Amino acid sequence: MNITSTKYGWITSTAKSLLRCMAIACAITFAACGHNTSKESAYQANNNCDSSSTVIQPTYAQGFRVNYKDNMVLLDINDPENKEAEKFHFALTSKEYDGNIPDGYTRINVPIKSAICMTSLQLSNFLKLGIPEMVVGITSTRHLHNEQINTQLKNGSTHKIGIEGNFDNEVIMAINPDVIFISPFKRGGYDAIRNVDIPLIPHLGYKELTPLGQAEWIKVIGLLTGKAAEANNEFAGIEKRYNDLKALVDTVSYRPKVFSGEMRGGNWYAVGGKSFLAQLFRDAGGDYFLKDNNESGGVTLDYETIYTNAAHADYWRIVNSYDGDYGYNVLKDQDNRYTDFDAWKHNGVIYCNMKEVPFYESMPVEPEIVLSDFIHVFHRDILPDHKPRYYHLLEK
Repeated sequence: MNITSTKYGWITSTAKSLLRCMAIACAITFAACGHNTSKESAYQANNNCDSSSTVIQPTYAQGFRVNYKDNMVLLDINDPENKEAEKFHFALTSKEYDGNIPDGYTRINVPIKSAICMTSLQLSNFLKLGIPEMVVGITSTRHLHNEQINTQLKNGSTHKIGIEGNFDNEVIMAINPDVIFISPFKRGGYDAIRNVDIPLIPHLGYKELTPLGQAEWIKVIGLLTGKAAEANNEFAGIEKRYNDLKALVDTVSYRPKVFSGEMRGGNWYAVGGKSFLAQLFRDAGGDYFLKDNNESGGVTLDYETIYTNAAHADYWRIVNSYDGDYGYNVLKDQDNRYTDFDAWKHNGVIYCNMKEVPFYESMPVEPEIVLSDFIHVFHRDILPDHKPRYYHLLEK
């Protein structure tokens, strides 16, 4: 495989690869327009198989399902981590549609033209699709790097709407977006905005258990914004690059051990063995220290448990927003016990500073680049020329 390193990750560099990509894109289009189930074919026949009617179906994501019925699309959303949790149902139709909506479904006229994003993960989908102008409201500007969104905040085309639990309903109603994307299973004051008469659509990418599952929520945004074809094409590229990289380390004989998190308030915060981050470590040829843990979210552990399981781990992954020059001495000053870990002793800390990189606003739709970063650390001989985008190995 001929791979060229760029600051955004790796790309195939031969003309043959370019032609292959074009062929794949054509195949995707042909499959979407000519080889669908009968309901999907009927839907597209009525909609001329244009960009807004390209068929959307999840492959990795467990949190949404799409069904095509007559002149509407039924979007069902559920918690990927908990099948018993509340489910949400939406019927996507054109503004002119005058037929019946199935019981239990909320009608949404598509394509939407404007939306409020409650999280950076939601925002990342709009940025990847090149439609930042549709985002007319956000909750926080902390760690916001995107120049276009910052410009929209300055000129007033995008507004800050407050934070979870303290939303400014007057601002929200003045903006009057077509939809508001929410994270309903996080702690937040969504009850306060239920009476503004604007559809609330759960975006549960953060609940997905795999990196590709999380990235695939771009298809939901594509479906709602009339960018279905673009979303399918973007994800097809993400999927191919990710799986090609994963294949490079599938058969490695040595898988270094890696742990994650920091001490905060007397507790160590990490993620469970079924989380998408644990899957990233496995796909990068690493061995996560909590691989036998069955939790998919965050876990709180005491220092003794961490030390017992990670004292001799090869690498230690840390993400924070440190203001200044972060290094091993900083870790030592924060907690002298950190120096007991082999990863501290042998310069094995893998670090990401959210003040310096657009971690939350682009990482969810660039899992292949995060994977490249980890492979570059775990197996330097496989991607020796990769230039880290999010994570790098601390050297001092």
